[in-house]
Amino acid sequence: MISGDPKFRTWNVEERDGGLYAGIWEATPGKWRISYDEWEFCHILSGVSVIAEDGGAARTVKAGDSFVLRPGFKGSWEVLETTRKEYVIKL
Repeated sequence: MISGDPKFRTWNVEERDGGLYAGIWEATPGKWRISYDEWEFCHILSGVSVIAEDGGAARTVKAGDSFVLRPGFKGSWEVLETTRKEYVIKL
């Protein structure tokens, strides 16, 4: 944890053999480190977050934005306004 005291909620709506997961995730304001070993497609449903890659630019994401986080991505996720996203993860 870098700052704040975020609370997380996850609703997995699909789980398949072979490491495929889909659902909805929500977090309240705060900032923490992230490190990805998997592929994740994200679609922001509500809120505002800033995702920053180590050594790279920060990107602000908000409702309607979609993006992919790839294996090897390392950085931070900061929730400015409680954020809810749809996700699909492939291990």
